[in-house]
Amino acid sequence: MALLNELRQFNLYSVILRLTLAVLFGGIIGVNREHKHRPAGFRTYMMVCMGAALTMVLGQYQYAALSTLWADAQREVGMIADVTRLGAQVINGIGFLGTGTILVTEQREVKGLTTAAGLWATACVGLAVGAGFYEGVLLGFLSIFLCIEVLPYVEEFALARSRNMNLYVELETLEQVREFIAQVKELNIQVYDMELERQRKAEEQEQVSVVFYLRLPKHQTHTKVLTQLAYSPAVKAIDEI
Repeated sequence: MALLNELRQFNLYSVILRLTLAVLFGGIIGVNREHKHRPAGFRTYMMVCMGAALTMVLGQYQYAALSTLWADAQREVGMIADVTRLGAQVINGIGFLGTGTILVTEQREVKGLTTAAGLWATACVGLAVGAGFYEGVLLGFLSIFLCIEVLPYVEEFALARSRNMNLYVELETLEQVREFIAQVKELNIQVYDMELERQRKAEEQEQVSVVFYLRLPKHQTHTKVLTQLAYSPAVKAIDEI
């Protein structure tokens, strides 16, 4: 505890340690996203975490300087230092990076939400590092790493056994949509909702894209359903979303 209290003091050694930890933890989280080919990877996460930590350190430096080096000037102008103001701007500003990582695919599937949330959370870790809240840094880092490295396997396991399934299907005509629904019902699958969009392609070719919200019978796996429906002659493309 004595060492931690010493490292929480504002001095050269604590600043070096904080920025080093920010680069290290941000880089570790970024390596995982880089490995999975996400929009924001190793360098992005590292710079976000380090920049947030530097912002927090800068706020503390301003407070310390106004209390010592700039004390006379502060009394003259009545300036008040708020070390949390710069950190608040980091939380607001990180939204621009997060927005740039979120995409809506042609299959109307939203991608990049985890990357955006990871950037925001990593910025918060950087702020904690800059403030010298080392216990919070460790817990925050472990929580983020758990979310992006371990929980996807748990999520995949749960979704694979879920009775709800969302399918994106491309067909040529509306008549084929009715045929596809009939085929789905033959498998004892319930269609409880659907979203249909018609598109006009080149040379007057029409394409119908549909998102089906299905309820599967017991003991029916997603992979088996997808395989059975993919062999339908009316289907041009099919994917689970």
